[in-house]
Amino acid sequence: MGLLEKLETSILTADGAMGTLLYSYGIDYCNEELNIQKPEIIEKIHQDYIAAGADIIQTNTYGANAIKLARYGLENQVKEINEAAIQIAKRAAAPGNQFVLGTIGGIRGIRKSDATLQEIIHSLDQQALNLLAGDPDGLLLETYYDLEELKTTVTHLRKLTDIPIIAQVSMHDPGILQNGLSLNEALHQLEAIGANIVGVNCRLGPHHTIQAFEGVKLPEKAFLSAYPNASLLDIDEGKIVYESDADYFGKAALYLRDAGVRLIGGCCGTTPKHIEAVKKHIGHLTPITNKVVTKKKPIIIQDAKPTNTKPLHEKAKTERTIIVELDTPRHLDTTTFMEGAEKLYAAGIDAVTMADNSLASPRISNMAMGSMLKYENNIRPLAHITCRDRNLIGLQSHLMGLDALGIHDILAVTGDPTKIGDFPGATSVYDVSSLELLQLIKQLNEGISFSGKSLRKKANFSVAAAFNPNVRVLDRAVKRLEKKIECGADYFITQPVYSKEKMHEIYEATKHLSTPIFIGIMPLTNSRNSEFLHNEVPGIKLSEEVLERMRLCGEDRERATAEGIQISKELIDTAAELFNGIYIITPFFRYDMSLELIHYIKEIDRKKERGFSYVQTSN
Repeated sequence: MGLLEKLETSILTADGAMGTLLYSYGIDYCNEELNIQKPEIIEKIHQDYIAAGADIIQTNTYGANAIKLARYGLENQVKEINEAAIQIAKRAAAPGNQFVLGTIGGIRGIRKSDATLQEIIHSLDQQALNLLAGDPDGLLLETYYDLEELKTTVTHLRKLTDIPIIAQVSMHDPGILQNGLSLNEALHQLEAIGANIVGVNCRLGPHHTIQAFEGVKLPEKAFLSAYPNASLLDIDEGKIVYESDADYFGKAALYLRDAGVRLIGGCCGTTPKHIEAVKKHIGHLTPITNKVVTKKKPIIIQDAKPTNTKPLHEKAKTERTIIVELDTPRHLDTTTFMEGAEKLYAAGIDAVTMADNSLASPRISNMAMGSMLKYENNIRPLAHITCRDRNLIGLQSHLMGLDALGIHDILAVTGDPTKIGDFPGATSVYDVSSLELLQLIKQLNEGISFSGKSLRKKANFSVAAAFNPNVRVLDRAVKRLEKKIECGADYFITQPVYSKEKMHEIYEATKHLSTPIFIGIMPLTNSRNSEFLHNEVPGIKLSEEVLERMRLCGEDRERATAEGIQISKELIDTAAELFNGIYIITPFFRYDMSLELIHYIKEIDRKKERGFSYVQTSN
């Protein structure tokens, strides 16, 4: 009798965690390598689960794909590792008594950039074909946080085989996937594309897994499965532990059965004792065939509160828009910063933009300074957010705080690595890339948290992305812009540009885009400053003409300042013709230089309004 036939009339017990037991043995390297290095250990674990009552065991191949094995330099041993795994499981299982599933684990977490779908399919082919060659009773797809990846995997595998496919998603919150889709909808989508058994595993313990299934209808053709963790994990003296009573886990299986689940196993933290308890409580029961789904009161997501000002990206589409960067202080004296911001805003700029610990050096939080600007001086703040300093928890919390403060203009950037800053030993987080951060911010604008949970209210962020045009091949940089637009970028802010020719090149390369671009203008202060920017700061390049003009100023500070402003004005002449958005970067708190450039832009616009012919400033 095959697996699906058995599930027609029975509730089956699957095995529990492999990694948990290996971890308890002190093994902290590649679990899958043990299939060829120490197969006796893997076979003993299979036998222990079978002795505990497991009707189904899975191969030790969760991470046995080229992408994950590459972490250990084993990407060329995919065939050997998977073939050994299924042979070990087959030896352990008694023919006719236990089913053997070939396990394929998810690759993506919250980061889609972990692997492209093409890379995933290529890796999948390598692993799946070797597992299928061993004639498993089914394929188990587990720990998939990204539904797109799982659906792609199921669709592709269904072309390769007609054996049963078990497709299991993982959730951050009960009943909701990280893209905001309900578990019920996700499982029915998986059934529709060919999965025979659909369910969940990992991340959640029994309580929340039961809660997640309350809203799941019984599939028309497929069966339901659940492999909960033993409990929520804890850390004890540096070691991962799961505080869970095996009998509690077994009793929870009764509730899963009542929710319509027919295949019940265990994930992280579970041991043969947990599986023995499951078998004890449900081994004699038959599946339910009817279920009353608990209807939860729908959560209403409120629309974002309208802002009093037009979003910067909307304004920049039709009229001059000026933003000025003013770094927050590295010390606790905010007097000069506030004074500068007030004068800049009085001069008619649209927003003061503040970096997020630029060059990886700590400054006063731009959230704090942005709040002071907004509520003490009625100045519009634009806060940069890097991926470097905060993990996903911190990023979402920070963004929720910005929304609560009414700071809706933000720039999402990757952030300079910590090695270049004041604390080179600090950790660079980078849980996500700037592209993924854009997507997550736009998810907040839909009222959905990073984990997929409802936020009960939509955020209202206007999101800028960075654009470095100072590259050899501009077309490649523009391709990246197009990706950022797909991810949700509303407008772009460039690195400082020091060439009129480059500005024309940027215009020609981007004129097909409707997304506004703010051209960066940063006045130079002296020759040493110019050489430093050109030679040491990533993403900034000066023309030889500009470098020479600054060199000729020598040590004459006034002359250098005047020359730096003149160069910026000449660049503004071209930028103002081609782009509505101008981004002035204030050097070393020299907001007087930024003020002069603002006045210059305003005068250009006044002349254009009065019908004066436009003449560029000569060199």
